Amino acid sequence: MCHDADSRPPAPPRSGEVAERGLLTLTSPDGTEFDAAFAAPAGEAAAGVVVLPDVRGLHPYYVALAERFAEAGFPAVAIDYFARTAGRAEQGVRDQDFDWKAHVPQATAEGIDGDTSAAIAYLRERTRPGLPVITVGFCFGGSNAWRQSAGALPLAATAGFYGRPQMVGEAAASARLPVLMLIAGDDMATPVADQLALADTMRSAGAEVETAVYDGAPHSFFDRASDQWAEASADAWRRVLALLDRIGDGGPAA
Repeated sequence: MCHDADSRPPAPPRSGEVAERGLLTLTSPDGTEFDAAFAAPAGEAAAGVVVLPDVRGLHPYYVALAERFAEAGFPAVAIDYFARTAGRAEQGVRDQDFDWKAHVPQATAEGIDGDTSAAIAYLRERTRPGLPVITVGFCFGGSNAWRQSAGALPLAATAGFYGRPQMVGEAAASARLPVLMLIAGDDMATPVADQLALADTMRSAGAEVETAVYDGAPHSFFDRASDQWAEASADAWRRVLALLDRIGDGGPAA
């Protein structure tokens, strides 16, 4: 089970003022208009985040997550993948009834990457042209974040929760960007061994890969309601923010 509409992300370990938050419309290079959520911190940004949601697209969890990144000091855009096949969502956000099973198989790497590139461009437009940007994905989005480590987009790094190695495919053999893999130890969707094998493949291709396995944690443990996994969530936050801090200090921005 991926995050649902009632789920919310845990708070980051550091918190500041959010200067701006809201929904917006972005346009992919192929001309597709799609929905996104944006949030920005009050201070100057050292790096930015494109959030890649789970199979349900842009639902309230990811709107809130963009705000959480802004609280931590990083502007963020969370995107919806499904405008090409499902049209745009009413009110800009997918609800619990969204028929993701019909639309996930129709989503393409080209479409997802196009939407990601539009989000990167928006972050740089709102901050500065050379802003280092990472993708942070969950489930379906985590798989695509790991796939994006092949470096076709102007990204500095990628991070993914609960991804599936088979969705990364041949891109793993071309990985070159820094990758963070946040792995649920009791993920019923994907064996830990398969994810660690993917990490080895990406390392062999030349990517710097950091893995964190949270023993016993279920798929979608990164949730403020999951008290049992609060420390795992806190550690995941620390690792993601450390990656952002590092690339914001002159790391491998594209």
